[in-house]
Amino acid sequence: MYRNRWKLRYMYYMTKEKYYRYKPDDDNESYTLNAFISYSDMEKDFVVNECIPILEDTEEIKLCIHHRDFLPGEEISVNITNAIHESKKTICIITRSFLDSYYCMFEFNMARMEIIYFRNEQNILFLVFYEQILELVQNQLYIEYPHDEQANVLFWEKVREAIS
Repeated sequence: MYRNRWKLRYMYYMTKEKYYRYKPDDDNESYTLNAFISYSDMEKDFVVNECIPILEDTEEIKLCIHHRDFLPGEEISVNITNAIHESKKTICIITRSFLDSYYCMFEFNMARMEIIYFRNEQNILFLVFYEQILELVQNQLYIEYPHDEQANVLFWEKVREAIS
């Protein structure tokens, strides 16, 4: 049970979402969101002041941000699994506080389960290392945040390209 805990949790929430959430009849594989951004509350300023304005500058990219887009009154775990399932990609802003956060790790592991069980091993997990941490890298797509104004332009262009 412990070894398969993430798989069991993921299957539980996806089953629950399938039977208890209203969905329109249109059940094709088009995603309603380009990306779900997973981040620690310590990086909220970075996400709100930089990620959202730069990535959503045009109407062609739609992000899911937990403080803005989660449904009130719904369990947080259900909101997380729905956001991941309805997004083309999941972007994780990796910091030490991300690694220490229960819900950030929950989001990361739910995205991994989405890759295995619903996306046929297609990599949807995009890791942005906001700090120098390489403990988590296995076989995931990642890019380091440059913290340099000139390099930021190229960085955000590559992120936009990856999620659209």
